[in-house]
Amino acid sequence: MGSDSNPRFVSRLTRETLALILAGGRGSRLKHLTLWRTKPAVPFGGKFRIIDFALSNCVNSGIRRIGVLTQYKAHSLIQHIHRGWSFLRGELGEFIELLPASQRIETSWYAGTADAVYQNLDIVRNHDPSYILVLAGDHIYKMDYGPMIAHHVEHGADMTVGCIEVDLERAREFGVMSVNGDGRIIDFVEKPDQPEPIPGRDDVALGSMGIYVFNAAFLFEQLIKDADSSHSSHDFGKDIIPSAIEKYRVMAYPFRDVQTQKQSYWRDVGTVDAFWEANLELIGITPELNLYDDVWPIWTYQEQLPPAKFIFDEDERRGMAVDSMVSGGCIISGATVRDSLVFSGVRVNSYSTVEKSVVLPNVDIGRYCTVKNAVIDKGCHIPEGMVIGEDAEEDASRFYVSPGGVVLVTPEMLGQELHHVR
Repeated sequence: MGSDSNPRFVSRLTRETLALILAGGRGSRLKHLTLWRTKPAVPFGGKFRIIDFALSNCVNSGIRRIGVLTQYKAHSLIQHIHRGWSFLRGELGEFIELLPASQRIETSWYAGTADAVYQNLDIVRNHDPSYILVLAGDHIYKMDYGPMIAHHVEHGADMTVGCIEVDLERAREFGVMSVNGDGRIIDFVEKPDQPEPIPGRDDVALGSMGIYVFNAAFLFEQLIKDADSSHSSHDFGKDIIPSAIEKYRVMAYPFRDVQTQKQSYWRDVGTVDAFWEANLELIGITPELNLYDDVWPIWTYQEQLPPAKFIFDEDERRGMAVDSMVSGGCIISGATVRDSLVFSGVRVNSYSTVEKSVVLPNVDIGRYCTVKNAVIDKGCHIPEGMVIGEDAEEDASRFYVSPGGVVLVTPEMLGQELHHVR
């Protein structure tokens, strides 16, 4: 039964699917951006949060039963979901449930990705799904999960792993798999030192996207067995998948464009350099990730803000933005913004220049400032005359400078305490 030719088949499967989004991780490689928020709550793309992409993919795919598993500093994430994702209709069996680490089974926090689901097993069982879609909440991509679930069912799989091709150097950060001619996974190693390349290709390996489809009964069985193992780290990549491929049918699902069969857009924005680069990719003429897409919109909490405003038109004091994205509520007052992405509620004051930078919400950049190759965290007030991104040594003494030379500035680095904990 072909999934492409039978949309009713796909829609029936998505209705029988429960999605679980793993959103509890800190994402420590993002450095100070996750000092006060979990990685899925980090702003992205001018007006979104990272988790909006996984949530939007679920809703657009027809999966309207979703659990979000939270742990590390989840307040802003929970607040965002309450504000922006309350439109699902409980009367129709639709919901987004927040599942914080609450010691439901053990007197401990979530020990790993598999343990996070195991500790909520009673809740998951009560929803009585036929299939469970497990997702990472910290990746940027647009994907219809329906064909993947259909592929899973059509191939008689117990478990299916979404995969992409990654170059060998980056593959050390992924779960890397080998498959046979039928697409069945025959080997899986989490973050290997020496990734196994794809046969016939010396430059790439097959990496896990952190997207899994399970038959529900099979997942329950594997989680209980894993929980009873004192040698397990209780992680899907390290424990569940390697154990399952020995005895069960575990399939790979390549993430490709249906029409061109080329690999689709997918980004792990887990480092400051990757975060900066992925945001600035969006300002290109025809970026791989199209946010101006009525067919597959990215949903989010929409603040009620006035339009962006550009004021003053003098030779040395002209409010303008070139090759940039500027969000609602911004005022570019006699300043120049180039090759940058500016989030909502930002003010850039006269005689200042912002270039190749990502400026998060509610930042105020004073007069006569220069900001280049930077990520400015939410709520920063850049004092008048400050220069960022021109002197690496000076920047490193005050801020965080990434291996790629991106300067990360947070309120704390400027002596501005937004979070009072004493």
